[in-house]
Amino acid sequence: MRRLLAFLHASVTAGAVFLYLFLLGTPLVLHAWLTRRIDPLYRVARWGCRMSLWVAGVHLEVRGRENLPRGGHCLYMCNHVSNIDPPLLVAVLPPRIAFMAKKEVFSIPVLGTAVRLDGCVPVDRQNPEAARESVEGALANIKQGVTFVVYPEGTRSRDGRLQRFKHGVFVLAIRAGVPIVPITLDGTRAIMAKGKWAIYPGTVRVTIHPPVETRGRSVEEREQLAEEIRAIVASALPDEQQESAAPVAVGAQKRNGSS
Repeated sequence: MRRLLAFLHASVTAGAVFLYLFLLGTPLVLHAWLTRRIDPLYRVARWGCRMSLWVAGVHLEVRGRENLPRGGHCLYMCNHVSNIDPPLLVAVLPPRIAFMAKKEVFSIPVLGTAVRLDGCVPVDRQNPEAARESVEGALANIKQGVTFVVYPEGTRSRDGRLQRFKHGVFVLAIRAGVPIVPITLDGTRAIMAKGKWAIYPGTVRVTIHPPVETRGRSVEEREQLAEEIRAIVASALPDEQQESAAPVAVGAQKRNGSS
């Protein structure tokens, strides 16, 4: 019965998102495309994310709001477990954020156009050359004042435990010279696990950690920076979710040809 209710809950949430996206999203996307003004669309999208979380029965406990940057932009780095992570972060983080997201998202009608207009950058995880181009695209957008959320694990964790952090996003942060604000999400897997359609009501704890400065660091320090940020993100997770993957290993990275 609980599983049936979870599937019904997911269907209601998906229906609400679909109606919201096409009834309000379509004209606002057209307006943003014609005027090149994204703020009205983003405000409505943010409200839609909050509405979707409410319909899904997701309660947020946010800690560390005082660590949000006051003026200027940054690079948020967050663990990634569930498909509800992106809308949750849109609902929490002001004033406007963009994502480096898998390329399939950009093929979704209306949504794909909206995220492009917002400055989001597609990532092809199967193509290393395309992934490097994505970093360059994100770097250009950051220099124009766009604040990004990136997932250093590269993909969602299947068991909820923190995975190894990839180095590319740390090269991006160092080259951009913007502070990294680590974020820990705890509880999203219990609501919607990877590969599952069901949605269960629950509480998500969002911990916003103090910014870590990147100015003055060299690209050669990306391993050290990755380990530092991973330790910060892990510090707000339950013990059993912290150590499924070893911390970033440079030797293995070099053997595999990763950056």
